[in-house]
Amino acid sequence: MLGPTMHSPACAFCQLARDRLWLETATTLTFLDGFPVTAGHTLVIPKRHVAALFDLPAEEQLSLWSQVAVVRQLLIEQYNPDGFNVGVNEGLAAGQTVPHAHIHVIPRRRGDVPDPRGGVRWVIPAKAQYW
Repeated sequence: MLGPTMHSPACAFCQLARDRLWLETATTLTFLDGFPVTAGHTLVIPKRHVAALFDLPAEEQLSLWSQVAVVRQLLIEQYNPDGFNVGVNEGLAAGQTVPHAHIHVIPRRRGDVPDPRGGVRWVIPAKAQYW
C-alpha cells in the first residue's frame, strides 16, 4: 500500500487492508477506528510511518489537519453529531497504543455521558473537574 521507505512491516496501520480505507490523499489515509468510542469514530493518519505527529514535515502536518476538517464535515453529514472530540495520543505515557501518528475524530452526542464538561481533560480524572 505505501512506498517502501514510508511504512513499517510491523505496524498495523501500515498494513491496513485497502477495504478499510474511507478516504485517501497523497499523504494521508482515513478509516473508521477498529475499536470505536462512538459511531463514526475515525482516524486520520499520515502515509509516512512516524510515531509522533510532530516528526512529520510541516506540510504533511497541515495535510493531516486539512483532512481532519474534511472528515468532520462528512461525519456531520452522515451522523449528525452534537459535537466532537479531536485528539492525539503521543507516546506510551499519553496512552498511544499504535506507534504510528494518528488523529482521532470522535463524534459526540448529547447524553452519551452524564456530564461531558472538561472533554479531553478527563485523561487525568483528578484534574478534570476545574469548575
